[in-house]
Amino acid sequence: MTVMQTTPAATERARTRTDICSAPPQRHPRPDGRDGYTISEVVALSGLTAHTLRWYERIGLMSHIDRSHTGQRRYTNRDLDWLDFVTKLRLTGMPVADMVRYAELVREGDHTCLARHELLESTRRDVLARIDELQDTLAVLDHKISYYAEAGREFERSRARG
Repeated sequence: MTVMQTTPAATERARTRTDICSAPPQRHPRPDGRDGYTISEVVALSGLTAHTLRWYERIGLMSHIDRSHTGQRRYTNRDLDWLDFVTKLRLTGMPVADMVRYAELVREGDHTCLARHELLESTRRDVLARIDELQDTLAVLDHKISYYAEAGREFERSRARG
């Protein structure tokens, strides 16, 4: 089974146990009862461009996307969940090569859970380091904002005195 494929049995198992590979809850409402979307619908739901979606498929970040009888790509809810997760990985700053490697590991099966865990832990450490850097930067900005706010108030007081 690939990342994007599901079976009724797999869906039932997913309800009864936690899937460590599943994406967080979806951000965008999707039409009830639908599980087939055109590329333009996925663009509207995901915020990604059609070019990016095709590129993700070409580089192996997306598993095989089914096609309609006319050759149009047909994305599933599982594909949309995966895209939500990939978007989160992009926000972490994870290199695309690592994202593709992660996708390959998922497609290889459960025996790769340790490797996936290590890859995500490494990314988590990088994110925490970036958060620390940003908090330091925020502290400097807060200090400067306070300084200029006080300087502005002092300027206004001196102007009011005449």
